[in-house]
Amino acid sequence: MNLDKLRECIKSGKYDWRKHTLRRLAERGISQKVAIEVIIKGKIIEDYPGNKPFASCLMLGWVEGKPFHVVASLDEKLDMAYIITVYEPSLDKFKSDYKTRRK
Repeated sequence: MNLDKLRECIKSGKYDWRKHTLRRLAERGISQKVAIEVIIKGKIIEDYPGNKPFASCLMLGWVEGKPFHVVASLDEKLDMAYIITVYEPSLDKFKSDYKTRRK
């Protein structure tokens, strides 16, 4: 994932939310602002270059002392980012660093 390009798209407003994402944000009580902040300031913890239709990644960021994960994809040809999902990672699926998956 080209993180610089992803961030550039987000900062310039060249991104879109999946309907599923907006519905889940509302259900989880997470603001769109949180997702944007994670993409702008967070780190990629998993890369998914083979995802279709575009490569995507899992990012970890901290907002107001809480960890959040964001999955985003990037259409580099059209300079467009897509925010796929946003959630608070749980310790039953991730270790305490919130980066490492439990087996």
